Amino acid sequence: MTLNAVLDRIDADQPDALDRLFTLLRFESVSTDPAYDEQVRAAADWLVADLRGIGLDAERRETPGHPMVVAHGGTGGPHLLFYGHYDVQPVDPIGLWDRPPFDPVLRETPNGTAIAARGAADDKGQLMTFVEALRAWKAVNGELPSRITMLFEGEEESGSPSLVPFLRENAEELKADFALVCDTGMWDRETPSITTSLRGMAGAQVTIRAADRDLHSGFYGGAARNPIHVLARVLDGLHDADGRVTLPEFYDGVPEVPVEIRAQWETLGFDETAFLADVGLSEPAGEPGFTVLEQTWARPTAEVNGIWGGYAGAGFKTVLPAEAHAKVSFRLVGDQDPEAVVRSFEAHVRACLPPDCEASFIRKGGSPAMTMPVDAPEFGKAREALSAEWPRPAIFVGAGGSIPVVGHFQRVLGMNSVLIGFGQRDDAIHSPNEKYDLASFHKGARSWARVLAALTGRA
Repeated sequence: MTLNAVLDRIDADQPDALDRLFTLLRFESVSTDPAYDEQVRAAADWLVADLRGIGLDAERRETPGHPMVVAHGGTGGPHLLFYGHYDVQPVDPIGLWDRPPFDPVLRETPNGTAIAARGAADDKGQLMTFVEALRAWKAVNGELPSRITMLFEGEEESGSPSLVPFLRENAEELKADFALVCDTGMWDRETPSITTSLRGMAGAQVTIRAADRDLHSGFYGGAARNPIHVLARVLDGLHDADGRVTLPEFYDGVPEVPVEIRAQWETLGFDETAFLADVGLSEPAGEPGFTVLEQTWARPTAEVNGIWGGYAGAGFKTVLPAEAHAKVSFRLVGDQDPEAVVRSFEAHVRACLPPDCEASFIRKGGSPAMTMPVDAPEFGKAREALSAEWPRPAIFVGAGGSIPVVGHFQRVLGMNSVLIGFGQRDDAIHSPNEKYDLASFHKGARSWARVLAALTGRA
């Protein structure tokens, strides 16, 4: 069978595949620091050359920031757009690394052999699993399984300022039947996953002002309004006694978790007690009647991320502050409207203001939640393909955070994304001593070969 030959080729090519990944990992492609601009470009050029070596039409495409790498190849079948990013996070604090972060090495861990280097898991190792699957497919069959477009970004770790303009300018070229995104992980080392929902985000910074200057608490205490007291009451009023958000119409557009998805989650054996104990907590604090997985994957939140005002230095300065400030963010699900949520929050604040107080706001850019249509054929096919490679069946999972590119693909290019990755929870992405399991790299390439065969009918 074609697929079996491709899998055998991936197995035989592992030493060379590892050498290629190590070469890519040596580029210090830190996108946030201009001192590394040439290294970012060098990494892009290496990827272009490597993709051309597989027979793809690849090029480095300039942007106002760091370049994109775009490649095309194959004909027929569904048009697949694969996305990854080749830039990495800064390595600070360098003193906490066990070895130089851009000198990749294999090291032994309690869970087996791992590739240790900055970018090993986020996202160079993940990106190269797909490249290696294509390389093996081309070597065995002399062609790619279908029409493939690849988009590798060089600014993901610095906020992707060039991505949306690039997508808009090149929409006709990049639009595909659906996207494949690798910047995610597995549920555990035996259970692959496909992320099918991502929470959205909205937020604002609020400032409450009262007197025209800080006041002596002995002269004015008890008579003058204290903005910190006012702000504390405002923030406390965001939730009722059960932890439910009190903003009017906040839950409009919040869906129930489908029965079949909840059933998958129940098979995971998730230990809520251990999850909280890992961070020194003992009891869930969210809405009653929902599991911790539902609370973090499928329910919206209102959180105070920071609060300040008055004197916070050493000792005491007995003042009533003129201003108090807080940063508040909302994680969104389903069809919740970020703009409507922020407007409702601002209205809540103003409605709570007593005389002599005023409020002002600085909004944080928001984005809606993303929910993928798991009943679409590509999701079922990908799940079956992953299940054939790993010890346990693949599951559909949610994500508490967001992956902005998925929303950009949906809104700018009008296509959904299948999110498959092979990272592990202990990979220490964004932290010192980042690593990527060797099994994730090897079986990740095999997994992509299976997924490609399933999606293109080339098994």
